[in-house]
Amino acid sequence: MATITPDMAFPSTACILQDKLGAKKAAAFDLSAACSGFIYGLANAANFIAMGIYKYALVIGAECLSRITDYTDRNTCILFGDGAGAAVLGAVPEGRGFKSFEIGADGAGGELLKIAGGGSRCPASPQSLEGKQHFIYMAGKEVFKFAVRIMGGSAEEALRKAGIDKSEVDLLVPHQANIRIIQSALEKLNLSEDKCMINLDKYGNMSAASIPVALAEADEAGRLREGDCIVLVGFGGGLTWGASVLVW
Repeated sequence: MATITPDMAFPSTACILQDKLGAKKAAAFDLSAACSGFIYGLANAANFIAMGIYKYALVIGAECLSRITDYTDRNTCILFGDGAGAAVLGAVPEGRGFKSFEIGADGAGGELLKIAGGGSRCPASPQSLEGKQHFIYMAGKEVFKFAVRIMGGSAEEALRKAGIDKSEVDLLVPHQANIRIIQSALEKLNLSEDKCMINLDKYGNMSAASIPVALAEADEAGRLREGDCIVLVGFGGGLTWGASVLVW
């Protein structure tokens, strides 16, 4: 389960969910890579299956960002939403499924997007509450510049690893953070907007939930056809990024 808003520090929300699902045979853990979390989770699950460790994997991206948003901070409060999405992974016929992953991190940018309070470094206290350290802080301009650079670049690298040309992409499913960031990725990939799944206007930035929700809505809308080349790409706090190419 990819999330930055777990029910509690521990046990993991994945373990709580495992119990509710009755998935007694499943290993369960939370993964913290912010908005890139779902793709990080897919990479883990796909490799577990490819190595024969597990037959099926449930990968979830779920967030309650309204609980950690400062509604007096206009730099952040208008951006975020709550949501959840999930995917079941398993073996597929030859030629289908994931063709590549490109995941990475730049911890030097960690201070640009964070929640400072609540961990062991800055435990909850009257001072941390007064300083609003339990809310999202984002240096918007710097994060925007990082996102514009990394969204298109990581998608290109994933395509290179897969041996697939930009012209073969049927649909881009990006992290829904900012329409200008999405447009920059489309420009980098030489794709028109009709080859992109966008639901930012409906939900805002749902962090790890944004890509699975967009993917599910694309499927429901009939935009995913068997044999289509799909590119998933996102970025998030950490700073982190992730991209994947799959054949539907």
